[in-house]
Amino acid sequence: MTVRKERKSRKLRGYRSHGYGRVGQHRKSGSKGGVGNAGRKSGKHKYSWVLRYAPDYFGKHGFKNPNPRLPVTIDLLEISHLAEKLISEDKLPKKGDYYEFDITKYGYDKVLSGGMLNRKLVIIAREFSKKAEEKIKEAGSIPLVKNASS
Repeated sequence: MTVRKERKSRKLRGYRSHGYGRVGQHRKSGSKGGVGNAGRKSGKHKYSWVLRYAPDYFGKHGFKNPNPRLPVTIDLLEISHLAEKLISEDKLPKKGDYYEFDITKYGYDKVLSGGMLNRKLVIIAREFSKKAEEKIKEAGSIPLVKNASS
């Protein structure tokens, strides 16, 4: 048996059609069965490709929450600025040496550690980051966790 040294494409050199018959028969996407997912959906002519190479491509998988609620955060620096503004307007209640600041009334859930506090505050929030809690205690303030129900 003789060894084929040249590629088939080297032999298929012909005037205009290069062995593909009528002019344009090997052009465009019709010769490969369509572009993109053409022929791969619901048992068409390329469905066996889907079964082998992308079995999970079609259909629904799992659950995606349509309304994910992430905690709305605020930094200590922002709390400090907001507290100063509210104190100057006499809107923060004072209990002893501390001003009581419930950040949940202003739409915030979680306190983050950016910045520092410059007043003694009792900060009421649903969550505190560990570092924020440490900084609040260092500043002589008190962090209080508010339950979601209350």
